[in-house]
Amino acid sequence: MDEIPARNGVAAPQKGTVTERAIEQIKSLIGEGRLEPGERLPTERELATRLGISRSSMREAIRALTVMGVLEARHGSGIYVTQLEAGDLLETFGVVADLARGPRMAELLEVRRILESTATALAAARITPDQLAEVEKHLTAINVTDDPEEILAHDLAFHRAITASAGNDSLAAILDGLSSRTLRARVWRAYQEEGAFDRTRREHAAIHRALVARDPEAARAAASAHVGQVEQWLRTQTASAAIPAPEDEPPA
Repeated sequence: MDEIPARNGVAAPQKGTVTERAIEQIKSLIGEGRLEPGERLPTERELATRLGISRSSMREAIRALTVMGVLEARHGSGIYVTQLEAGDLLETFGVVADLARGPRMAELLEVRRILESTATALAAARITPDQLAEVEKHLTAINVTDDPEEILAHDLAFHRAITASAGNDSLAAILDGLSSRTLRARVWRAYQEEGAFDRTRREHAAIHRALVARDPEAARAAASAHVGQVEQWLRTQTASAAIPAPEDEPPA
């Protein structure tokens, strides 16, 4: 089996497969700044020799890191470190979240509740007048229509505008994945639960008031209560095995 060379005279711990160790070593090169975002990797042969592993293991490591979004293959040019933007690196998580159902989907909503309440509190402290106007635009659109598709589209945009104004791109990227991939649950809640849209309007208005008042704690509480309503509905539906499969569509 290939051996990973010792570093600083100390033998490296041999944990996991050779490919897994190669993945960690490439990540270390990036983390230590020896490979920068946007930089082209050495050839597969050069990198395999440098790390002391076979080319086949190196190929598997590069393939895995490409799937993760850490590396990208450019046709005719080679393998490059990506810009390591949060949205790119979270793409794999987004796929997992998109396929989640039942208790796993409820867990994701719980994570969203925790993170979105924090993001909304940050937004209350940092939101600019232009960003607040964007939030108000989507709130108004929700209030003047009864079309489910329009309401749900502006609901998603309302939350994205708030998380964007929190000033933390990584947090916004995580929440974007969680929000878009829990949209199906909100769709089903809207179709199945009487008064869901009216409740959503009230909850959005409470969040907006907190943002206007620039009150982080009120914003945190309003956002937590809003997402918590969906989370509680989903847990109830999960308990009764009423959640549709991911491929199912809402009724016409």
